[in-house]
Amino acid sequence: MTVFLAIRSILCVCLLSSFIITIFIIIIIIYFLSRYQANQQHPEAQYMLPYHSLGHYADGYMEEPVMAELSVHREPSENQEPFYHTVTPVKKKRGRPAKQQVADKEVKEEMDEAEAAKKAKRVLNRFNGMSVAEVMAKTLPDVLAYNLDILIIGINPGLISAYKGRHYPNPGNHFWKCLFLSGLTEQQLNYMHDQSLPEKYSIGFTNMVERTTPGSKDLSSKEIREGGRQLLEKLQKYKPLIAAFNGKGIYEIFCKEIFGVKAKNLEFGLQPYKIPDTETVCFLMPSSSPRCAQFPRAQDKVHFYIKLKELRDQMKGLTPNGEVLETRYSFDLQLAKEDAKRMAIKEEQVDPEYESCSGVHDGVRQSNCAAPAELPRRDLSYFSNSLVSVFMVFFITIYCIM
Repeated sequence: MTVFLAIRSILCVCLLSSFIITIFIIIIIIYFLSRYQANQQHPEAQYMLPYHSLGHYADGYMEEPVMAELSVHREPSENQEPFYHTVTPVKKKRGRPAKQQVADKEVKEEMDEAEAAKKAKRVLNRFNGMSVAEVMAKTLPDVLAYNLDILIIGINPGLISAYKGRHYPNPGNHFWKCLFLSGLTEQQLNYMHDQSLPEKYSIGFTNMVERTTPGSKDLSSKEIREGGRQLLEKLQKYKPLIAAFNGKGIYEIFCKEIFGVKAKNLEFGLQPYKIPDTETVCFLMPSSSPRCAQFPRAQDKVHFYIKLKELRDQMKGLTPNGEVLETRYSFDLQLAKEDAKRMAIKEEQVDPEYESCSGVHDGVRQSNCAAPAELPRRDLSYFSNSLVSVFMVFFITIYCIM
């Protein structure tokens, strides 16, 4: 009996010690697992803390800031007198200027004279050595023929036109470009082809005033009125189909002088008056000059040249070309949606991860679009259940031994 009690006490001590050791081991395992899981949930903290701790060593040792006394504007005392800063004028030296100043002034005057001489020479070379007065003495001949389709009427010849003896030779003028873009000519022509237009395209040229001037503002009202009567004689003699006035100001004067009507609110296009004793109609176009403020570009004026061509074809009884010149386009959103449904076109599904692709985490922008894969979490309930089971086995064993 004594041996049995001794053996039972030894077994109880062994079981109790093994139980304590087992509990201690399980507690240590649970502790390390909880630490490991906490580190895996916040991996950024492992890198952010050392990064911020380097700032103290990178900048070196910095002394503690010391509060310095701020400079404050103090109000003057009542007994203090105001301070006035007096500036004494500097007296200039009397007498002749220095020789260097005189020399600089003479050099500047010589340079101005040389620049003026260059400008004058440049003007002379513009007309190959001819002066402006000599160019103004020249006239520009008309390009006319009987029964033309279109007669282009200008105000008067300019300096370049008179010098070259051609109509609309200025490279900035839009006449020849609009003539081609509208289809009145089959190819792009220039001022060197003006003599061939009556025969090839039935288009002629004339001016209201024959005298050459640098600009139309240099003409007197008397010259313009006399030029209007001379133009009427030309139109009655050659009888073109259409008299096309290249500029609104020309037609205003012509309308007042010939028809006795002061034109108000003139509109471009076909005019209501015909040339007396003829079947010639009047057509008004914007000026082809690049200085036309209302239509400064060539593409702004092409429309009126197209209308001029349509009027010519209509008066001559020509059938229009069968080519498609303009296409009307319309879009109906509702019909487009129905067509999409009928063709089983599905709308693109919204990806919720797309918006979070460029998100910002803790003030630091993520470098990669895809989010890092979440690490698997270890469930600690397994260890707690094991601990309870160990307790139950221990108590049952002790109860059986006792």
